[in-house]
Amino acid sequence: MVTAQLLRFFLALFVPADSAANEPIAPIPLQPIPAEAEKVALGEHLFSDKRLSHDGSISCESCHLLRFAGNDGRSVAKGIGGAVGARNVPSVFNAALNFRQFWDGRASTLQEQAGFPITNPEEMGSSWPEIIDKLSADEEMRTSFQRIYREGITEMSIKDAIAAFEFTLTTPNSRFDRYLRGDETAISETERQGYELFKRYGCVACHQGVNIGGNMFQVFGVMSDLAVHRNGDLAADLGRFAVTQDDADRHVFKVPSLRNVAVTAPYFHNGSVPTLEEAVDVMFTYQLGRAAPKEDKARIVQFLRTLTGEFRGRHLVAAGDERRQ
Repeated sequence: MVTAQLLRFFLALFVPADSAANEPIAPIPLQPIPAEAEKVALGEHLFSDKRLSHDGSISCESCHLLRFAGNDGRSVAKGIGGAVGARNVPSVFNAALNFRQFWDGRASTLQEQAGFPITNPEEMGSSWPEIIDKLSADEEMRTSFQRIYREGITEMSIKDAIAAFEFTLTTPNSRFDRYLRGDETAISETERQGYELFKRYGCVACHQGVNIGGNMFQVFGVMSDLAVHRNGDLAADLGRFAVTQDDADRHVFKVPSLRNVAVTAPYFHNGSVPTLEEAVDVMFTYQLGRAAPKEDKARIVQFLRTLTGEFRGRHLVAAGDERRQ
């Protein structure tokens, strides 16, 4: 059942405040997504529980570091036994505001998403019977599940609890959100100019809405062949084609959210671009097909740095350099 509180939250996502009524970007609501506290607490425990991996070495939080910006700072994911993944770890923050999950959009909900890393042999490498057996041997865990879920510990209840926690991981109150709410002193004049350029050059065509992206698919390399980029690996991943086998989906990816983009380097699906400045260059060449003065790009980068929000009253920061080794 949709509660009045939940309805108010989602109305806040799509009905902007008066000061932002004519803007293509909307601020994240200051009030958290309504959730059942007990279920969220269980999900948070599971999120950091290494028993969900086959060898007990990693948890969800091993790649989605909540003390930083919800990612791991590496180019691509690392799994059990030193396994190396093929894609960059997206931030878990604001994932609830995406229309699909993963770079290729193969999961339609957070509940569905939660199951993929757990059973992927290159990530957590476990199985549901193994996990259920481990958790069922823990009396406190059994009691917690039975109190919340009639069916107790099952694949679906585990995924539902993790998703309930992830729904709470929004990062409101960025400086730009405060600006949209009417605080004109929240950003500098140069940053405001960067936002105007962001709109004028067309970046906002794909990066808009409350999550500043995350609400559509798009071809990566729409204006120029990625294979000619000095990092040819940008063109190696066929994106959504691997899910649909539809030729129209070659090099199609979910447009990433730009929330907290300044603290979630490295960039793009394979994490091959180390800096925000270079990422903006790539977008101008391969998505916009346009040239721009260095000064304009620098102002856009300064605008992007205003998009860093807060979690539990703490300003987000990038994962330490040691995580990128």
